[in-house]
Amino acid sequence: MSRNGLLAALVASVILSAGCATAQEQPAGAAPAIEAPAAPAVAPPATVAPAQQQPGAQPNTPAEAGPSTAMELTLPHDLSPWGMFMAADIIVKAVMIGLAFASLVTWTIWLAKSLEIFGGKLRIRRAVRAIGDAATLKQASRALDRSGGPGALLVRAAEEETALSAGALDHVSGDGLKERVTSRLSRIEAAASRRMSRGTGLLATIGSTAPFVGLFGTVWGIMNAFIGISQAQTTNLAVVAPGIAEALLATAMGLVAAIPAVVIYNVFARSIAGYRQILADASAGVERLVSRDLDFRIVAPATAMAAE
Repeated sequence: MSRNGLLAALVASVILSAGCATAQEQPAGAAPAIEAPAAPAVAPPATVAPAQQQPGAQPNTPAEAGPSTAMELTLPHDLSPWGMFMAADIIVKAVMIGLAFASLVTWTIWLAKSLEIFGGKLRIRRAVRAIGDAATLKQASRALDRSGGPGALLVRAAEEETALSAGALDHVSGDGLKERVTSRLSRIEAAASRRMSRGTGLLATIGSTAPFVGLFGTVWGIMNAFIGISQAQTTNLAVVAPGIAEALLATAMGLVAAIPAVVIYNVFARSIAGYRQILADASAGVERLVSRDLDFRIVAPATAMAAE
């Protein structure tokens, strides 16, 4: 055998031994592995395990958290009446302070005028009873000597006018005296009525103008709210609501000042009308006493002296 034949037999034996070794490492029936070209190693993308959530819970997304955070930053912290007053415009503050002062004036007048009307009615009723129980003007004067009020003034005025006209009664009739007494009594009635009605006109003014003053504050506040919307360039309710709430507070205060003023004025108007009626009864009783005294002087002077 030649040298080339020996070399070929040696190579064939090496290949055969390498194939047997590979067949022993692979399981039976497996296809021979085909080596693929090696690919560059790339790290797989990192995966983040989803957070465990409770059943039915909604995930917190930035879109949901954004509006609430913006509202918390825009809305004032104190939305109470006092907080809205402090955050209001200077004009709206002035309107609300004026309405609060008007409300204070209303309740002050109510307290003072209630006591005045109650005391006035009590005094005039006593005077009417004393005048009705008296037979002559002098008896009524003695009964009301230590009391004050319009009833006592009516009796004293009639007595003074009678004394001034005493010299003329012997020559003329008493019609002139009756007219003069009636004139003086009517003036006393008018003065007492004006004094009792003092302060009620202010209640009428407050009741009629307070709603319009509050409306002015509301209009001014809404104007400022719209200006704030244009400056912020947003129609978010968090920007609009505080200004409108402050503006409406002025209207609420206007109604708070006006409604009690109107009710109290109507109550006082009825009470003063009743007071005037009682005062008219007292004046009519004094006129009757003057007329009775004149009749006693003309018809039966002795009877008049006995009555005194």
